[in-house]
Amino acid sequence: MTERLHRLETTFQRYPIYFVTACTHDRRHLLADIAIQTRLLEFGKEGEMRGDWLGAYALMPDHLHLFVAIDDSRANLSTWIKSLKNSLSKSLRESGVPGPHWQKGFFDHLLRSDESYSEKWEYVRQNPVRAGLIGNADDWKFLGTVFRLEFHNASVR
Repeated sequence: MTERLHRLETTFQRYPIYFVTACTHDRRHLLADIAIQTRLLEFGKEGEMRGDWLGAYALMPDHLHLFVAIDDSRANLSTWIKSLKNSLSKSLRESGVPGPHWQKGFFDHLLRSDESYSEKWEYVRQNPVRAGLIGNADDWKFLGTVFRLEFHNASVR
């Protein structure tokens, strides 16, 4: 087994934008659910106070994709993902879904250009279509955006 490359400890942007994928434990179908989406939106909207901004996201049955900008002077990506997973797991437990809910770890990519953001978002948008869940990406109700992230100066609106 090859060792995964380590995450960068230092970035050269105050608000780097990450593309993140996290999967459920044993790829259980837990996430394409209105209660989970509601909790994700609450968590995302609360982020501004913590120095993190949830951008576009897609909840698939067994994984999620999202973009997040984090004030790297206040938090780090691993801590943020742990907090997000805990928050969503709390909703699952309240709904009677026993754990474990998540695979260990997550996959991330530090975005380097606006073009990369656009390409990755289109990939995310089309994910439910590729999975055969719907015929048109606009029909998937578990897609959305909390904050509009802009790469060119890593600003948030």
